[in-house]
Amino acid sequence: MSELRLRATFGAAEYPDLVRIWRGAIDATHDFLADADRDEIESHLASDYFPAVTLTVAELDGSPVGFAGTLDGALEMLFVDAAHRGNGVGSALLEEAITNQAVTRVDVNEQNPAAAGFYEHHGFEVIGRSELDDAGRPYPLLHLRLRA
Repeated sequence: MSELRLRATFGAAEYPDLVRIWRGAIDATHDFLADADRDEIESHLASDYFPAVTLTVAELDGSPVGFAGTLDGALEMLFVDAAHRGNGVGSALLEEAITNQAVTRVDVNEQNPAAAGFYEHHGFEVIGRSELDDAGRPYPLLHLRLRA
């Protein structure tokens, strides 16, 4: 079996691979997301969202299979290629973010109970809720914090 490797992103040249991973992950896990909202978010990934965070890429055999983005102690994004879900990629990215990037907070869509369960399994607890997402769309967010 191949060994999972975590590394910093190669920069903007790698963004198309990360967008592809994001899209596959979203299609597999975010069935509540309206097509127009999904497309709008996707259009901002490479131009706005990726440059704003510290990106860590998970790769197998030299190919990216997941990524995480952090900013100021918050996990802003964590997505795993749909074909590699459940194989420890997300756990490895989260562990890296907690251990080496001091992540203690994450927001998760309330309509994605598998993601909420993933974070709770890894020591996070719900500390609040917002009716709308950060862009004002009708997707409630759960605010989680790493237990002390």
